[in-house]
Amino acid sequence: MTGLDIRELECFLVLAEELHFGRTGERLYVSQSRVSQLIAALERGIGARLVERTSRRVRLTPLGERFLAELRPAYEELTSTVERARAAARGVEGTLRIGFQGTADARLMRAIAEFQERHPACVTEIVEIPFADPFGAVRHGDVDAAIVLLPVAEPELVLGPVFSRERQTVAVSVRHAFAGRESVTAAELKETPLIAATAPAPAYWRAAHAPSDVPAPAVRTLQEGLTLVAAGRGAMLLCRPTADYHGRKDVTFVPVDGVPESVLGMVWHRDGRTARVREFARVLAGAGRG
Repeated sequence: MTGLDIRELECFLVLAEELHFGRTGERLYVSQSRVSQLIAALERGIGARLVERTSRRVRLTPLGERFLAELRPAYEELTSTVERARAAARGVEGTLRIGFQGTADARLMRAIAEFQERHPACVTEIVEIPFADPFGAVRHGDVDAAIVLLPVAEPELVLGPVFSRERQTVAVSVRHAFAGRESVTAAELKETPLIAATAPAPAYWRAAHAPSDVPAPAVRTLQEGLTLVAAGRGAMLLCRPTADYHGRKDVTFVPVDGVPESVLGMVWHRDGRTARVREFARVLAGAGRG
């Protein structure tokens, strides 16, 4: 990067987020004047203005916006490369906290065992996260990464390996009209009360897992949902492994035709891509193909 200083690039990336010279300086532990100096030096190296600053606001120029879009992934890859080299030099150590939603299935457990075998100096903790809050534990830093049901559209989260594509089933009471059927259709589900997760699960996520036009109760946990199913208060959409794991005598599971498969994915915060997280993602991707 002839003529460019990595500190200038870091300063630009932070300023693009904060759009405030003072807050940028606080995050970088430098003075506001130093932020101005770094941005000015970067602009001289580029040969054009990247930032417009008035007494009222700071914003990126059109060139600054394009530069940001190309710089951010390149910078993240650069920092990842450095971190991978550091990890290779010292080995993966510390504690990796993995959250799981619903059921820690065989693929996840196989990946954890393989990761632990490869990196005995890293302790792996497994934490169940609430059905009704699939992304909160990652967002708040309670876990380093989580295995969650897709979709995920949170801007601060990164979606890693995607795996465990399974046919969906609908859980119904043994007294329900669907009980004993070989399958039901997506159209029939639209007219069936489907129990969904409560907030803080995002609305788009709740809609994906309860694609119905009929009002139904909302629950915080799978067990709450299955209890309401058994009581005839509604039905619940579940993947086949989860249905098998949570089987009970008063609930039956009927395959559904015409709905997308259930898919699991590993997510982590975009500011939390440690060597431990990246290495586990690689192991999990391999386990998912197994």
